[in-house]
Amino acid sequence: MGFTEGDVPDLSGRVYVVTGANSGLGYETSRMLARRHAHVVMACRSQERGEHARDEIVRRDPQASLEVARLDLASLTSIERFVRAFAHERLDGLCNNAGVMAIPRRETDEGFEMQLGTNHLGPFALTAGLWSRLVATPGARVVVVTSLMHRLGRVRFDDLMGVRRYGKWAAYGQSKLANLLFFYELDRRVADAGVDVCVAAAHPGYAATNLQRVGPKMAGRPAVAKLASVATRILAQDAGAGALPQLRALAGPGVRSGDFFGPATLEVWGAPVPVSASSAARDPNTARDLWDVSERLTGARFPGLE
Repeated sequence: MGFTEGDVPDLSGRVYVVTGANSGLGYETSRMLARRHAHVVMACRSQERGEHARDEIVRRDPQASLEVARLDLASLTSIERFVRAFAHERLDGLCNNAGVMAIPRRETDEGFEMQLGTNHLGPFALTAGLWSRLVATPGARVVVVTSLMHRLGRVRFDDLMGVRRYGKWAAYGQSKLANLLFFYELDRRVADAGVDVCVAAAHPGYAATNLQRVGPKMAGRPAVAKLASVATRILAQDAGAGALPQLRALAGPGVRSGDFFGPATLEVWGAPVPVSASSAARDPNTARDLWDVSERLTGARFPGLE
């Protein structure tokens, strides 16, 4: 039958942060964690939408323990504020779920290309900012959420921000490849340092979320957005099923650092199983170079992993 929500043990007393928690995979992950009695910090770009999502979960499960905190991964200032305001003594898991997909070229507050900034540099800085809290919590986990599109990605160090040439899908693929390069390099550094943090990765396959509609809408192509919505309804698994790989990585039993989960059937649909990454994602030289660039761009550091 495979892994289901019911396989997650009781999480009473544990604290998790889920980014992009107001909708889609982040909402479902937050709901399932709270149902297993965890306390969930729903990190959302919009406070209003986050509170609406929290209220909906509590309406369905009155015992759910959740709080909403504002976090915009396209702003290093917002990330720093979130880290400073994080008041919990422990952090059992960080799910780097939030992201954008195939949007017209935009820039973050710091001038980073929006997809690389939101999908990789923001999570890199957030994980670094919360690192000391994770290290202090026995058995803590960090989950990096990527995509099948990482297989088509290439890190263009000579034009990382797509200034000279920009393709929305190429930029998305680069950001999703960056997710896995970060995951593997973080896992290597954790192992070398002997740190008790489990680093895992997940991808949802083809799941019904609002990501498929946002890019065409931003590009002013409503017909394409409508077509994407229809195709998603017909072909995609629902967001609850799509969230299971990251739920397994974040709170499932028997997960080891370095594990990567995705759907069982063609890595598109089905229960989460261990999957493999592209050879480009497992290139240690590219991973080290990207880590160095990410540190330089964000100013973030991981104490004890230098």
